[in-house]
Amino acid sequence: MAKRLSVIDVDRCVGCQACMFACARRSGRGGLAGACIEVHSAGGMRRGFVVVVCRACADPPCARVCPTDALMPREGGGVRLKKDLCIGCGNCAAACPFGAIFWDAAENKPLVCVYCGVCAGYCPYDVLALEEVAYVGA
Repeated sequence: MAKRLSVIDVDRCVGCQACMFACARRSGRGGLAGACIEVHSAGGMRRGFVVVVCRACADPPCARVCPTDALMPREGGGVRLKKDLCIGCGNCAAACPFGAIFWDAAENKPLVCVYCGVCAGYCPYDVLALEEVAYVGA
């Protein structure tokens, strides 16, 4: 079974960004640079927070617009990034309807969720979960 990250209850999010720190740390970075997830205010504390994660699209628009096939559809939805093929055009980030393709300015390449679930494990309020999904074909 493939896995995908899901936002279980955004109303529980307090904006601590622990998920972002955990994601960035997974790739060996400190701080928030390198996170493949984003938490930001929806317009002040009373309005809550927005949690932006890859939705693991069955037919990912980010992969369809990649001119070098650096983003390949993944079993169960979403994509895998082949960094060596990426030319840094940014088409993928522009095509994502959820804004879930983030950008590594230092490498000039996209930051794409690898569906590892580390972020969910660090969320103190169970906002996130890594869920198994049935493979539906590419």
